[in-house]
Amino acid sequence: MPPVLVDVLVALIVLIAIILIAAWLLAGRATRRWKPDPPCTPDEYQLPFEHVTFTARDGVRLGGRLTGEQGRRPVVIFCAGLFGSMDGDTALLPVFYKAGFDVLQFDWRGHGISDGQRVTLGVDESQDLIGAMDFLQARGVKRIGLLGFSLGGGIALRVAAEDKRVVCVVADGANRHLFHVIQGAFRDKVGLPLKPLAGLVVRFIELRLGGISLDDASPLGEVGEISPRPVLFIHGGSDPFVPLADQQALFDACGDPKDLWRVEGAGHREAEKIEPEAYRERVIGFFKAKL
Repeated sequence: MPPVLVDVLVALIVLIAIILIAAWLLAGRATRRWKPDPPCTPDEYQLPFEHVTFTARDGVRLGGRLTGEQGRRPVVIFCAGLFGSMDGDTALLPVFYKAGFDVLQFDWRGHGISDGQRVTLGVDESQDLIGAMDFLQARGVKRIGLLGFSLGGGIALRVAAEDKRVVCVVADGANRHLFHVIQGAFRDKVGLPLKPLAGLVVRFIELRLGGISLDDASPLGEVGEISPRPVLFIHGGSDPFVPLADQQALFDACGDPKDLWRVEGAGHREAEKIEPEAYRERVIGFFKAKL
């Protein structure tokens, strides 16, 4: 074999090895336990709350906070985005408390104060949310709504589809499939979607998680089962991780009653940042009307 071809072959092998190693490391980063968001508790807003613990349906111990009067008020469960902790959403508590709702926040498995060393990107986390509702039901709570953020929005939609205890859902930035989220992340960082690399990362995530399918984390095939309970979808018109086609696909697959609020110029989970007053008005108004 000519020396030039040998050099090309070696370079190609090295390039493939680098791509495989990079994809494997990215998959490991996506599934490991993440550092929590900066601490932010209801104390900072002078709100009454208690620290709570409960178990997911599959037995994982979870930690959270129940804010409010803890009487006969309806409860909204905040379903945080993955890769952080419940503290990232605490700033929304005062408006819910004032509007007459109690709020349950909790950390997903592998996050914050909850047990678990791996993140399954929405597959097993549905067991966490069901466990949260079991906890509230044991407390005598009759009316439960879900407010899901980002990947937490997808989990909320999937759980609502199978668990009739959910009265209504607000999904803020819910994604259709992790593959598209990873493509968006690459596009956001390097200007290209790097579709083959994104697909490789997804496959390596599935391998690291023991062969589970991330297709099981997609709410697209289940969201139609939520009807006739109402759903409010919130999306950014410039979301790099949940493209407009995915936003529309989720909305179209959902049964009535449903509504879609798309904030032009907003990125991922930026609707509240771009239109804070309108965000609170729409979300609180939805829960007041439906919950």
